[in-house]
Amino acid sequence: MKKILYFFDKLEDNIRSALSKRPVIYAFVGGTAIVLFWRGVWLMADMIPFLTGPVSMLLSIAMLLAIGLFVSFFIGDTILISGLKKEKRLDEKVASEIKTELDILNNIQKRLNDIEEKLKTLKEKMN
Repeated sequence: MKKILYFFDKLEDNIRSALSKRPVIYAFVGGTAIVLFWRGVWLMADMIPFLTGPVSMLLSIAMLLAIGLFVSFFIGDTILISGLKKEKRLDEKVASEIKTELDILNNIQKRLNDIEEKLKTLKEKMN
């Protein structure tokens, strides 16, 4: 079983790497696969007699709420967090605000790298 999972994991990595270099083709292949998946789900649901429109909707809402995807799928985590922080949407921000945030994130990354290096040095001294 591990060999099968490893094979498909490596296959996914290779396909994703190749398609990443061709974003338009990647979008077309991904979009087609998503539509075909949902078409299959739709056709299977049509085979179940009691899955009428209202029943399907109530069942799906209950399932999405139970597994925690309802709000994040339809609204998105980023929008919720930015709303709670009273931040502007990305399209409302000016370039200077985005650059400032990027500089802050880069500074944090640099500080984390410095801390990691110091921890490595400390670990080497202890050994």
